[in-house]
Amino acid sequence: MIKTRVTEILGIEYPIIKGGMVWVSNAELTAAVSNAGGLGVMGLGGMDIEILNAELDKLQSLTDKPFGISFPLIRPDYETMIGAALDRGVKVVVTSAGNPAKIYNMLESAGVVAIHVIANVKMAQKARDLGYHMVVAEGFEAGGHDGKDEITTFALIPQVVDAVDIPVIAAGGIADARGMVAAFALGAEGIQMGTRFAATKESPVHERFKQAIINAGDTDTTVTGRKLGDPVRVIKNKLSQEILSAEASGASPEEILAIIGPDRAHQASIDGDVTDGSVMSGQIAGMIKEIKSVQEVFDDLLPGIEPVIDRIQRLSTRDIT
Repeated sequence: MIKTRVTEILGIEYPIIKGGMVWVSNAELTAAVSNAGGLGVMGLGGMDIEILNAELDKLQSLTDKPFGISFPLIRPDYETMIGAALDRGVKVVVTSAGNPAKIYNMLESAGVVAIHVIANVKMAQKARDLGYHMVVAEGFEAGGHDGKDEITTFALIPQVVDAVDIPVIAAGGIADARGMVAAFALGAEGIQMGTRFAATKESPVHERFKQAIINAGDTDTTVTGRKLGDPVRVIKNKLSQEILSAEASGASPEEILAIIGPDRAHQASIDGDVTDGSVMSGQIAGMIKEIKSVQEVFDDLLPGIEPVIDRIQRLSTRDIT
């Protein structure tokens, strides 16, 4: 067990959280993370009410451990969807991609643990001032939709920690014990992993999507959508090159959106089209070389913490005179 404010508030063994990835964070994967001692977070962004209820039924049958739900506030039905989850007894809610002020009163009234995903200090302070219990500070290394300011995890975490007194969960570019220890050294009290959990046996994404992560090297992700004010980190493929070429040529937002089209994330994640779909993945994909079970991810990560700390301690006590 690792004890921090994150584990105490959430009632979990380890301060490890699964990101609420759309089309990835279903009941099975969420339950697997919770059962391993972390906090599974089910992503509702691609669901409707019927699917939400079915997935919650399944999730509650698969685990009796704490879990949460995640929802992007840019969806116009955010209040309906989050309200439906609260009606089902969900105790942890992670919000993202929008103004947290418009939902916080509902979360406070329900007595849930409220977490907001942020990408800069100002956003963290706003969530803190509203009463959010903690923030996920997500660096630009992360897969999927990223912050417009493009602040990396290494620079973001210590600045957020210095600016707010609530627990900070580090996200973006973390997949092993070294990344976890580094996040704690920067002041974080927990970590969130997305890409590492996407490439697990319990993950519902297509095997070709998982293999795209496994096969990726350090330079194999790119960022599209800057011209739209909506940067998205993906694994390089035909679609990403078409979007980047259109952005470079001065195409209008409408023309770029026409290239992107609808449901590209579903096309890659569920249908397995890793050529013309949007293969959302973090830069950490270059470190992920094997599809493991969620329990194996925990079994590899947790015992690796002490050797990393020991190595740092040896460095600090080394005689350099």
